[in-house]
Amino acid sequence: MTKQLIGTLVSAVILFIWQFLSWSALQVHKSEFTYTPNQDSIMQSLSKYLTEEGTYMLPGVPPGSGYEQEQALMESQAGKPWATVSYHKSMSTAMGMNMLRGFAIDIVAAFFLVWLLLKFADLNLKTALMSAVAVGFIGYLTIPYMNSIWFEGDSIGYLIDAVVPWSVVGVWLGWWLPRK
Repeated sequence: MTKQLIGTLVSAVILFIWQFLSWSALQVHKSEFTYTPNQDSIMQSLSKYLTEEGTYMLPGVPPGSGYEQEQALMESQAGKPWATVSYHKSMSTAMGMNMLRGFAIDIVAAFFLVWLLLKFADLNLKTALMSAVAVGFIGYLTIPYMNSIWFEGDSIGYLIDAVVPWSVVGVWLGWWLPRK
């Protein structure tokens, strides 16, 4: 139990530190956010026309529309501009709860990987490393990469996030878990 607990906590710390570095110091995700000098005008317009917080697909059909309306919209909009907009009425700069929730998720993800690795009869460094990278790739391929296909976004930062920290976690667990 101590082996699983230490493996989980150290792995979660590795993931958490990488996420901090990835999103701040290393700016791995910088290409996902483009600046426009027109931001003030755009925000004024969004604030005027969007009354509820949410993520909007523009253009879109009203709720309850049928397949025919969706198809007609798609045909009429082919070749025209489109956007996805995440709108919030107020920016919060408080990071404490977000960081706590992020670390909690890192603990859960690390726990699942450690649990899985401990089921292997003959765990070694190579198996732990490849398994950890596979977990990172599964997460990347099924969410960020799939979204980048449908919404034509950049997912390179998430690919880096799938490989680098999970490789480090795999090496750590490959060294730690097989120890007697």
